[in-house]
Amino acid sequence: MFRNQYDGDVSVWSPQGRLHQVEYAMEAVKQGTATVGLKGRDAVVLVALGKSSQLSVAMRKIIPIDEHLGIAIAGITADARVLSRYLHSSCLGYRYNYNNVYPVERLMTNLGNKMQCTTQRYDRRPYGVALLVAGYDQKGPNLYQVMPSAVNYNCKAQSIGSRSQGARTYLERNLDCFLKCSNEELICHGILAIKTSQPIDLTSGEQEKAAAAANITVAIVGKDQPFQMLSEEQVEHYTKMANDMGAAAQPQPPINPDDDDDDGDDGRPPGALIEPEVGGVADPQVDVVLMEH
Repeated sequence: MFRNQYDGDVSVWSPQGRLHQVEYAMEAVKQGTATVGLKGRDAVVLVALGKSSQLSVAMRKIIPIDEHLGIAIAGITADARVLSRYLHSSCLGYRYNYNNVYPVERLMTNLGNKMQCTTQRYDRRPYGVALLVAGYDQKGPNLYQVMPSAVNYNCKAQSIGSRSQGARTYLERNLDCFLKCSNEELICHGILAIKTSQPIDLTSGEQEKAAAAANITVAIVGKDQPFQMLSEEQVEHYTKMANDMGAAAQPQPPINPDDDDDDGDDGRPPGALIEPEVGGVADPQVDVVLMEH
């Protein structure tokens, strides 16, 4: 994107009907690492990928809000802290007044109203962060995607952040089986989806090494399951389960029964081309035909 005369103020529209400051905030989301959320029959799983250098610790990408709610972030972490404090205080106030959990749908409406104010005031800027909100209330499991434009979507599965298209493709291909999965299988699907966000030019061994070096954070919330972030030992256990599940799902090459006769007993590998011979000498007519073609 290049600077123009319509991006100096968030309240200024371009002739094409665009708010450039809001679009810039959307681009900030693409700079964050990939984050995946998927909803099952009785639970919601969040999986976040955070890489760290040798001189720093990976930043926390999943933030607990209440015993029935948590968020995963992609974008500017400072903006995410502001929104997480708002969600936390809202849940505490609702529990104090009504002695019950805050309905997720109503909470997302109020969060959207708060974020929308920053898109129409000249003294504010849009929040440069996107959220995946996982919760469980009287209506069952909930998974919401909240964007810097203050738009929120009720999702079955979603992925945000950099290189999230690969994870989104995996979720689309396996969307029908999520409602039939157990909580353990749902976690494995989330880990497999987050691994597809690795660079495609890596070999399988390097990809496994990169995935192991990355900090994968997993959280789950559901029926009779308060929001819980899994420990490193649990994540390692589910990562091994996910690898076994992914290996079992790989299609095997079909076996051609015609190849059984050509087993390479004459010193040639199976399926090798045999040059026609006449009396131990290559047939010159065959050579001529091959040269003409």
